[in-house]
Amino acid sequence: MATDTERAAERDRGFLEQLNDRTFRRLGVVGTTVFALGVAAFIGYILLVRVDYSLLVEIIYPQFTFAFLRVIGLVVISSVLSVIAGVLVGLARVSRTGVTSSIAKSYIEFFRGTPLLFQLFVIYLGVPQLWPPGQFPVDQFNYYAAVIGLTLNHAAYVGEAIRGGIESIPDGQMEAARSLGMSYIQSMREVVLPQAWRNSLAAIGNDQVILVKDTSLLTVLAIPELLSAFRQINSATFDAWTPIVLVAVAYLMITIPLGKVIRTLEERADPAAAGGDH
Repeated sequence: MATDTERAAERDRGFLEQLNDRTFRRLGVVGTTVFALGVAAFIGYILLVRVDYSLLVEIIYPQFTFAFLRVIGLVVISSVLSVIAGVLVGLARVSRTGVTSSIAKSYIEFFRGTPLLFQLFVIYLGVPQLWPPGQFPVDQFNYYAAVIGLTLNHAAYVGEAIRGGIESIPDGQMEAARSLGMSYIQSMREVVLPQAWRNSLAAIGNDQVILVKDTSLLTVLAIPELLSAFRQINSATFDAWTPIVLVAVAYLMITIPLGKVIRTLEERADPAAAGGDH
């Protein structure tokens, strides 16, 4: 049985722990507030002092508008193709056929283990070298190289996300589907893959946001994307902050709606998490 001295010491320790918790919380609140105010003050200074709004109006069209639409087109095509290819890669990765699984694993390892910039150079500079000089049959190959490079690179990440989603499904579900007379493909399509897709959506969504930002690398292929437009305007006007603000706004105009689309898909795939089961 605790003595009065021990009970008093226990009360003191509890008081000191509460005091430390309150102190740390207050320091956290103060630090976060100071940081947020500093960021807000810096953004306000840039928007009110450094941005030339007359120049902003001039450069929005046609340079930035053309680059913005070009980026959106590349993102839409590459995203759709990378998700389709990624599902196939993920299915191949969990295949019971050793050769198929090994090929998919090698594909994922290569495209995740080498820089996207290197892959773009290999496609853009290497593929035309497979033809005799001057006989490569594709005009404006840089656009095709961009779509192929983004698709192949991000299909590897989507494939790995799908693999993780499939492996998160208990084996018993596949066995139960097979015991009901379903084939392996039918069981995968109707039972396992829909659940794996739901479990993989967050990772796939993050990858698609990264794909948007990866379009900034396409300047090496002489594609008029947002950063190349920024450099042209900066070289012509010597104004850095006005096109920088425009580039940031342009990327956010793509990534924020994309994030909302991903969250909507997640909510539809998992109504319980979205409160749809009430």
